[in-house]
Amino acid sequence: MKNLHIIPLVATVAMLSGCDDVFTPSIENNLGMDYMYENPEYAEGVLANAYTYMACDGYSFSECATDDAVSNQSSNSYRNMAAGTWTASNNPMNVWESCFNKIMYLNIFLNRCDNVAWALDEVAAEFYKDREKGEAYGLRLMNYYHLLLAHSGYGSDGVLYGVPLLLEEMDATSDTNTPRSTFADCIAQIEEDASNALELLPMEYVDVADESEIPSKYSSLNPTVSQYNRVFSSSFAGRMNGLIVCAYLARTRLLAASPAYNPNGDTDLWQKAADAAAKVIDYLGGVSGIDPNGWTWYCNTSEISALGAGENPQEIIWRGTKSTNKTLETDNYPPSIYGNGYVNPTQNFVDCFYDINGYPITDSRSCYVDTLPYANRDPRLDKYVVVNGSTVGSTKATIITAADGTTQDALNNLTGSSTRTGYYLRKLMRDDINLNPNTSNNGQYHYNAFIRATEMYLDYAEAANEVWGPTGNGGHGYSAYDVIKALHNRCGVGNSYLDEVKNDKDKMRQLIRNERRIELSFEGHRFWDLRRWKADLNESTRGMSISQADGTYTTIEVDTRNYKDYQYYGPIPYSECLKFSNLQQNAGW
Repeated sequence: MKNLHIIPLVATVAMLSGCDDVFTPSIENNLGMDYMYENPEYAEGVLANAYTYMACDGYSFSECATDDAVSNQSSNSYRNMAAGTWTASNNPMNVWESCFNKIMYLNIFLNRCDNVAWALDEVAAEFYKDREKGEAYGLRLMNYYHLLLAHSGYGSDGVLYGVPLLLEEMDATSDTNTPRSTFADCIAQIEEDASNALELLPMEYVDVADESEIPSKYSSLNPTVSQYNRVFSSSFAGRMNGLIVCAYLARTRLLAASPAYNPNGDTDLWQKAADAAAKVIDYLGGVSGIDPNGWTWYCNTSEISALGAGENPQEIIWRGTKSTNKTLETDNYPPSIYGNGYVNPTQNFVDCFYDINGYPITDSRSCYVDTLPYANRDPRLDKYVVVNGSTVGSTKATIITAADGTTQDALNNLTGSSTRTGYYLRKLMRDDINLNPNTSNNGQYHYNAFIRATEMYLDYAEAANEVWGPTGNGGHGYSAYDVIKALHNRCGVGNSYLDEVKNDKDKMRQLIRNERRIELSFEGHRFWDLRRWKADLNESTRGMSISQADGTYTTIEVDTRNYKDYQYYGPIPYSECLKFSNLQQNAGW
């Protein structure tokens, strides 16, 4: 039953993203819900709708709404949002309709899945029921997490609200005018769904070779290896599993512990967040389980080529389908090598890379030199950002971003194509792609990383520092300091400054946040991190104007930001508030 059929319900067009190698779409039909009881493929089609258009899928480059990047496209929704156009009816961050659409399918499935004739083999049928139900609980908590991230906030009454908790199957007679539940109640529901999912799902889908490897909870069924592998084998890799559930629980608890949602700094919430991340880390092998090549996961070419369907490398907990394309390169390569240069990292972002010894470049002990600003820096700078003089693409073209450069790569040379900051994006790109239309241009394998192991290590470091300090571990055997040191070691950054601040919780907090900014850059985290930290959203973006003629480097202002204080919490869609009188808007919107 690996190749499932999506049944597009209520005129939904099912276009699977991220799970194509597990589900196969079929044509639309209008069969009723009761049809699923005797037709397990139809039942799985209901579940499969929750895998479509996932909020975690793809790279939106919302960094263009932050201090890390700008877009060279005047129509870019994030560029305009940061300039002050963000409203409850014009919200690029809106996931309300898409996530609740998935939740409705999941509620239908959860209400009916116990009565589906999953298989003629009674043991296999029990296994199928457990796995499918566990997936549904996991997918529901995932969608509620993304809803809280985008739409939770304080009402005008001062209450911290989440979203409506819709947990039952609904029909035409159901009352849909449901008020928002409190943020705390939504977190509790995610916790409950996680507990239910973890009771039913394996941590990962693997083939067992002996009956002793089958979970003891199934001993009363006397299952065979063949029966167990029929339902829980590696052929289902890529679908929701226990490890993904644990990762989403860690994300949820970190959100709940963060200053925007935990204004009194309740350390119990931080401890819960640390414990949740530690569960994932322990499964991955502790700090020693950090992938030494994880910081370049997107361009580890031989590793990517070797990945089978649903198979993950050490760095990846959940990913999208591997496919051959050149979309990222077409969008973001510099124009001299036939790219559009859409996303431009800022000087703000470049400045966050420490020197090779681990000192901030503003520190007097740093080996940073103003006239050679890209020398002796954190090696990740070269991997993540195209700077003046970088070589890029399969032809190893030298990119000159200087203001007096002679190609379209030069600063502000051509509106809509050239960099506005003096930098182009390198992260997520492969350097073995040729876009030249006059030669044999080519695509290469890419995949989107939904959840990286490094994120879990950084989640733990952030939470552990808040509750136990830089070197405390709460009994987990590793500290925030240990995590950051390991991440530095793998990319070749020194630990002089880290060692200096290991007894200072406040300085360690800033270092951890900086590490997160670098490691998770351009993967859709920065906007949400700034908001949950209640950090400055209005830092102007800066660039670098370079003169080749006299060798000078001049910092320039590129864009100002125009966020309001209430925008630390996103709006409920205006259209939804018009339709439902019980749906309270967040304050300010």
